[in-house]
Amino acid sequence: MTVSWRRPPYPRVMEEARSVLERLGRIETMRRANAGPAELLGELRCLLHEAEAWAREEGDDAAEEAVARLRTSLDRKPQQTPTR
Repeated sequence: MTVSWRRPPYPRVMEEARSVLERLGRIETMRRANAGPAELLGELRCLLHEAEAWAREEGDDAAEEAVARLRTSLDRKPQQTPTR
């Protein structure tokens, strides 16, 4: 029996993973500094693009699922805050 699988080039996968981790660090720092929703949303959108690239390189179902969850979260409309 022959098992074939695609092994992504290690340096490229690490570069993509590093970009995702750095973006997550920036988002966490901004969150702790009470950044506004618009600023955070912009960073989250950048994270989505970087995570998509990482997931493509990784070729892993879990990575694809994580990207899909982030994409779904970003596509949701913000909840309206009731006014009095």
